Amino acid sequence: MNNIIVVALGRNAFGDTLPEQQERVKKAAAVIADLAEAKYEIVITHSNGPQIGMIQTAMTEFSRLNHNYTVAPMSVCGAMSQGYIGFDLQSAIRTELLNRGIYKPVSTIITQVRVDPFDKAFHNPSKIIGRYMTKDEAEVEERKGNYTVYEETPEGSGYRRIIASPQPIDIYEIDAIRTLVEANQIVIAAGGGGIPVLDQRGRLKGASAIIEKDYTAAKLADMLDASALLILTSKDYIRINKGTPEETYLKELTVEEATALVDSGKLKPTTSLPKVDACLKFVSASKGRRAIITNLDKAVSGLKEKVGTIIKNV
Repeated sequence: MNNIIVVALGRNAFGDTLPEQQERVKKAAAVIADLAEAKYEIVITHSNGPQIGMIQTAMTEFSRLNHNYTVAPMSVCGAMSQGYIGFDLQSAIRTELLNRGIYKPVSTIITQVRVDPFDKAFHNPSKIIGRYMTKDEAEVEERKGNYTVYEETPEGSGYRRIIASPQPIDIYEIDAIRTLVEANQIVIAAGGGGIPVLDQRGRLKGASAIIEKDYTAAKLADMLDASALLILTSKDYIRINKGTPEETYLKELTVEEATALVDSGKLKPTTSLPKVDACLKFVSASKGRRAIITNLDKAVSGLKEKVGTIIKNV
């Protein structure tokens, strides 16, 4: 069995603001350095939820203030978020490794991920993003062919863009990622689920979408034939039936048990369901694979199977 692992960092690894991100990546970097000391070859992917929204909002406001500039497409905002997060993360990891006397290069790959233009997600968007708009502004967006939804939260209320979350089909930079891993580098790739693109007779065109990063992490792990997928969150275990007498912390699951769980409706559709389903897709594709969902603080213990929700294909 190889020692390649794909590590998916959740939004808790970055926070919501620039100062929070610069501080929190130090903690994530320490975790990655622990894994490097344990002799794993590491590929990192990550969430970009607050960051891509911040970038899209900023670019939209800029275009409103200066009419010589157009609104940045979602694919461009995704690329910006990959570079921005990658810069902070690879810098923090490099510093942590050097402080431990480890020389191991760290690279960030701006990654394009192919999606199907006929994916049903394009007709059923689910990802809310961007600033709050008035009804008139929302109507302008809808005339452009975009979807909007009314939302009330503690942060505000109004209409917001809602975009598709299609499934990843292929990762175009996979050969570059594999080459860097084979050269003993830590690689940061497919951030935020990757930049969703449509293949139009060989020309790649950015799609107005955000791919669920857990599914891209599973696709990345599968294409690299990694031995393990490690999804790091703010919780030790996936929990079901919260607040009821049947409340359960999920520990070790077989492929069959995980399949039944995905079909049961007991997992939250926007949080735990994509994590478990993505792990299931990766693990069930080949014997000997395992996936672990656990707390960022307990990554090494998770790989030792001392903690976490673990799905194995033995």
